[in-house]
Amino acid sequence: MGIQKPSHTLAKIHTKALRTNRIHILFALSFTVFINTFSFAQVDSKTKSVEITPSLEKESIVAPNVNDTIVLPIEKSFVLKESDSTETDSIKPKPGILQGTVTSSAKDYNAFDRREQKAYLYNEAQVNYLDMEITAGTIVIDYSKNLVYAGRLKDTTGEYSQRPVFKQGENIVEPDSIIFNFKNKKALIFNSRTEQGEMKVLSKYSKKENDSVYYLGNMRITTSKNEEDPEYHFDVNKAKLVPNKKIIASTAQMFIYNVPTPIVVPFAYFPLNKKQTSGVIFPSFGEQNDRGYFLQNGGYYFAINDYVDLAVLGDYYTNGSYGLRLENNYKKRYKFNGRLGFRYENLINSERGFPDYSKTTIYNLRWSHSQDSKSNPSSRFSASVNLGSSNYYQQSQNQVNTASFLNNTLASSVSYSKTFNGEPQVNMSLTASHSQNTQTEEINLTLPTFQASVGRVFPFAPKVGSKKGIIQNINLQYNVRAENRIQTTDSLFFKSEMFDDAKIGMKHSIPITTNFKVFNYFSVSANANFDETWTLNTIDRFYDSTNSETVTEDIKGFDSYRTYNFSSSIGTTVYGNFNFEEEGEDKKIKAIRHVMRPSVSYNVNPAFDRYYDSYEVTDINGNSIREDEFTRFEGSLFGSPNQTYSSSIGLGLSNNIEAKVRDKDSTKTEPKKIILLNNLNFSSSYNLAGDSLRFSPVRMSGGTQLFDNRMNINFGATLDPYALDNNNNKIDEFNVKNGGSLFRMTSANFTVGYSLNSKGNERKNKTSDRSRIETLDSGGRDDDLFGQSQDFADQRYADEDEEEEEMGVLYNYSVPWNIRLAYAVNYSNAKRQDEISSHSLMFSGDIEVSPRWSVGASSGYDFKNKGFSYTQLRFARDLMSWRMNFSWIPFSTRSSWNFFIGIKANVLKDLKYEKRLQPDQRL
Repeated sequence: MGIQKPSHTLAKIHTKALRTNRIHILFALSFTVFINTFSFAQVDSKTKSVEITPSLEKESIVAPNVNDTIVLPIEKSFVLKESDSTETDSIKPKPGILQGTVTSSAKDYNAFDRREQKAYLYNEAQVNYLDMEITAGTIVIDYSKNLVYAGRLKDTTGEYSQRPVFKQGENIVEPDSIIFNFKNKKALIFNSRTEQGEMKVLSKYSKKENDSVYYLGNMRITTSKNEEDPEYHFDVNKAKLVPNKKIIASTAQMFIYNVPTPIVVPFAYFPLNKKQTSGVIFPSFGEQNDRGYFLQNGGYYFAINDYVDLAVLGDYYTNGSYGLRLENNYKKRYKFNGRLGFRYENLINSERGFPDYSKTTIYNLRWSHSQDSKSNPSSRFSASVNLGSSNYYQQSQNQVNTASFLNNTLASSVSYSKTFNGEPQVNMSLTASHSQNTQTEEINLTLPTFQASVGRVFPFAPKVGSKKGIIQNINLQYNVRAENRIQTTDSLFFKSEMFDDAKIGMKHSIPITTNFKVFNYFSVSANANFDETWTLNTIDRFYDSTNSETVTEDIKGFDSYRTYNFSSSIGTTVYGNFNFEEEGEDKKIKAIRHVMRPSVSYNVNPAFDRYYDSYEVTDINGNSIREDEFTRFEGSLFGSPNQTYSSSIGLGLSNNIEAKVRDKDSTKTEPKKIILLNNLNFSSSYNLAGDSLRFSPVRMSGGTQLFDNRMNINFGATLDPYALDNNNNKIDEFNVKNGGSLFRMTSANFTVGYSLNSKGNERKNKTSDRSRIETLDSGGRDDDLFGQSQDFADQRYADEDEEEEEMGVLYNYSVPWNIRLAYAVNYSNAKRQDEISSHSLMFSGDIEVSPRWSVGASSGYDFKNKGFSYTQLRFARDLMSWRMNFSWIPFSTRSSWNFFIGIKANVLKDLKYEKRLQPDQRL
């Protein structure tokens, strides 16, 4: 038998005369050679899958065709189930070498070498096995050793591309090259890059032990967005990485722009948990001239569960002062959320034995709770509590928002309301409130206030159809209000003495109203109100001739009185439209619309003399001098009944002025409406039953918004028609008859609020959510006119997502800036004093002098007292991975400065430096 050379195009077989069966054997052998020749040819395919089935005995490899599936060496299992005794055997068979299907693909070629048992993939190669995925420029699969080799591509210029990417579950590693064993799932990784949360880990070599443990060597850790040239990093010799949990490292040294720093730690622990976890909160340190060195805001954070957390923080000063803070957040989606905080400080001034030595304790309790309206539409519970020592915000040495230093009042409210649906509807609410003046230290409490009302009932309304006429519109309802009001001082708060002067009462009210139309243009309403008041606090008053004084005794016990009154009103609406353009014209101002709503009301309040008594004032001889009247309900919770009959007519006029102007947008065909005067109101009254001074002063108020509602203007004035005598007392004579004007202005006020931004810069104030929440919880303003937070290190509750802006070569000539203004002036002339009682301007603003530098200030000026108010200067620098803040209060009793620099990433936010220092008060 002879076989032609491979260069020939056709194979020829030469045989001699043989017996018949030998010819068949030779033909079979020749066919086998022919098949084997083509079987070792190169196979090109972009995608091939590897199907693996567990087996127990070896089977030969079937050579695939060009597009066939590659079948690897596998173990064959028994097929005859009826004779298989292993099915009932208690010993389970060992699993196969591979537990799943290996699939591969490549852009240029995907070749399988049969002799070496290797598959070669080139250009955009990809291998998938179970939850593992490898993509790289080139990949080699060695089936004999169960290994996968992955690397980069190198072009003719020596540049590398298509870095391998190793994915397993949520973990992603980007090395220069990788060797992976798909049998034991171990791997060797060279120059790997992985991102764990905010941490970016670069390791020269790594060993993947299993799905949850990596051993790293010569590694670099940073949170910088620039991995190639980070602003800072930590060099670590050896480390153990547990993905999404922790990094335990040996000696770590900090480098800043590749310059080593003396910051070296013998070992390091980096938490990588995505969920909140408990841990230590590192304190800030500094110095105060009056209390020495201190540690502030150090403590422990308790991640109780997904709904509740707790932070316990403490402060300590070397002179013995200390503080404690508890901060709690809780939230349940679609149910409720809230914040609870308690602060206590024990402050020591000077040293024991010195005359200025003092020791004080202050505290503050804050609670904010809100309920989701969808959780229970028929009931609602809410709380806003801010109570404590009146001088807490003035004396506290560690508070999140220094703007609270200017607060003069503390207020709290806890309420629960319930609605009972039906016909009529019943509403009920229970409220506990608190109001505290920090200057006078006076505290007012209502523990509690109960209110209930029954919905309106129309007894004469038709069962079907609309209500028409005076009779059908008659309706009535029932209201009740009960209070337990307590007035005390800061020193008696939470003591039993605070309840000694409590006032308790209840007021029932039944209003009856109706309304109807007159001449189709006038709306008329009439109502009568019946009240019954219950009280447990009454008085008795008599004259003590022995001591020559009037004595008032408090009486505890139930008593009541009943009152009623009547009122009615009529009003209409008048529209006026003034056109400024004729047909065919296109003027800028097209029309002005004026809306007037005049109204006239009449009120009758009867006198209830039966609730008034009198006592006789005598001299030392018992002779009567005079009789004085009083009511036993004087000083009760809801006041005393009216003693003087009044019958008055009220006059009112409200105005609204709008304009239609040509829209700047030429594509719009309709004119644009702008408000010229949002409201302008006048009101006064005339007492028909009065014997003098029947006209009450005319009160005028108004307001408007300008510049796309950026500027709010409000004004008001009081105009009195009566004149003053030489002692500046009001007399029953019109001012115009006394040689003056028609009205005498006794008071006036004017306020302006304006918010400006640089052109095209619509960004809001950069006050952080944390600072804003602290300000509102403390009863402050919803802006930064009184300053911003100085606690830059406390970012546990609100971390703002920073939007990365693309920076050009040159900084935008339109420097972003914003400013907020609040101007107020008040005028008083009730007794010819003709003075400006208050005149001030508050302002706050920020400007970005460069893409990463911002400067801000909050201050004000008192034009009457000629001085600046509470002032704060702010400087902030964005150092990419770091942030730097400096805040300075140059003067006032709270003068201080605060410097902070720290890493922005949450995982390393405890790497910080903060310096707080008060200037020497003696200078």
